Amino acid sequence: VQLQASGGGLVQAGGFLRLSCASSGSTFSLNDMAWYRQAPGKQREFVARITSGGNTNYADSVKGRCTISRDNAKNTVYLQMLSVKPEDTAVYYCNAFTPANAMNYWGKGTQVTVSS
Repeated sequence: VQLQASGGGLVQAGGFLRLSCASSGSTFSLNDMAWYRQAPGKQREFVARITSGGNTNYADSVKGRCTISRDNAKNTVYLQMLSVKPEDTAVYYCNAFTPANAMNYWGKGTQVTVSS
């Protein structure tokens, strides 16, 4: 499974962020997809997940500001975040869980920097 994240960059605090992750190499519609992030000097942390059935869950730190969605026709998962904060600065990683073999796959990540 290959995952290619895009959409990162420099965003002003209070602004809007939209990340995309294109997946290939598996039956995308069967996979649970998620976003994680890793801030400098911190461990990687969970941000949001969307299951193959479309159920979603979010970290408390982004709940109410964040929406994860998927387009199975495009093999792509999205992360939209409103009212971004400097503490949202991190490398954002796309994750795929393939139930067929119970494996987790990671993309290379995309840097998001929120300026105050």
